[in-house]
Amino acid sequence: ALDLVREHDFIAHEDLKIRNMVKAPAPKPDPDQPGSFLPNGAAAKAGLNHSIADAGWGVFLTILHAKAESAGREVIAVDPRNTSRTCPECGHVSAENRPTQEKFHCQSCGHQAHADTVGALNVLRAGLVHRDANPA
Repeated sequence: ALDLVREHDFIAHEDLKIRNMVKAPAPKPDPDQPGSFLPNGAAAKAGLNHSIADAGWGVFLTILHAKAESAGREVIAVDPRNTSRTCPECGHVSAENRPTQEKFHCQSCGHQAHADTVGALNVLRAGLVHRDANPA
């Protein structure tokens, strides 16, 4: 966190609802057998929940905000919706822009990039727009 604050005057990050991300999946009743349930991916979700908890995202963001404030830097949390589905070149938003987890291919203009790069660029742009709309 300290390295980020030292190297950047402005930091934007996704406003992730970590508590919602680690919720257990809802049970799926089996319509053919009352009282029974269909597989709902709970075992896989438990592994993901453990990884999210181990990563300590909330703790990291708390430290980042504190370090930034003490250094006079600005940190903005932005709405993560569609940040990885929006083309940074033409602005086209579509789930089909993400053919795989790691690939981005705009269905409108043909722009291609790594999906994480596209998401990061869109988060930064959204943060800059938010900052410019709400000057201190």
